[in-house]
Amino acid sequence: MNAVAGGGTFVTFPSLVFAGVPSVAANATSTVALFPGSFASAWAYRRDFQPIAGMEPRKLLPISLLGGVAGAMLLLATPQATFDAVIPWLLLFGTLAFAFGRQWGAALRRCGPPGPFVIAAAQLGLALYGGYFGGAVGLMMMAVWSLFGMTDVRAMNAAKTLLVGSLNCVAVAIFVIAGKVFWPQAGAMAAAAILGGYIGARVGRTLPPAAIRVVINSVNISMTAAFFWRRFMH
Repeated sequence: MNAVAGGGTFVTFPSLVFAGVPSVAANATSTVALFPGSFASAWAYRRDFQPIAGMEPRKLLPISLLGGVAGAMLLLATPQATFDAVIPWLLLFGTLAFAFGRQWGAALRRCGPPGPFVIAAAQLGLALYGGYFGGAVGLMMMAVWSLFGMTDVRAMNAAKTLLVGSLNCVAVAIFVIAGKVFWPQAGAMAAAAILGGYIGARVGRTLPPAAIRVVINSVNISMTAAFFWRRFMH
C-alpha cells in the first residue's frame, strides 16, 4: 500500500491497537515498523526521481527531517482525544486535493508559479504531520505536489518514499528514546514492510499512471470515510 498509493499506517496502527498495544505506543511502533520499507521502495524507484515544482527532492530533505522531529515531539505531548478530532479533516483535505489537484493547480499557476518559500513551508507542514501521526502523509504529499503542477505519479511516488522514510527516521529515534516502541511487534512488521515496500514499488512502476490515480483516490476516500465514521459514530 505505501509503495503504490500510501496509507499503510491505517492497517498497522489499528492492528496493533487490536493486539492490545496502547494507542500512543501503537503509533510509535507502527512508525518504526514501516519506515525501513520506505527506503526499499525508494531504491526500487531510484530511476524515477524528478524535481518537485523546480526543487530537487534532496533540497526538501532537511526540511522534512526538521518537521519529523517537531511532529514526533508534538505526538508525545498530545492527548489522544485531540488527535482523533483533527485527523479526519486532514484526510479530507488530502482526498480533495489529490482528486482535484490538477484543476486547482492550474488555477493557482495562473497567479504565478509557487516560490521556494511556499514549497518549503508546505513540505514543513507535511513533515510535521508525518512525524505526528503519519497516516496518509505520503498521499497528502502527492496531493500538495499536484497543486504545484507535478503530474507524474511515478516521480511523486519516488520522492514520497524517500522523504517519508527520512522524516520517519528522526521520529523513530525519538520514539525509541521515549521508550514507546513494542519491539516484538515492530520487528515482525518491519520484516514484512521491507519485502512489501520493494515488491510494491516494482509493481507500481509498471502500472499506468491513470490506474494508479484511480487506486489512490479509492484509498483516500475509504480512509477518510473510515476516520469520520470512527470519530462521529463512537
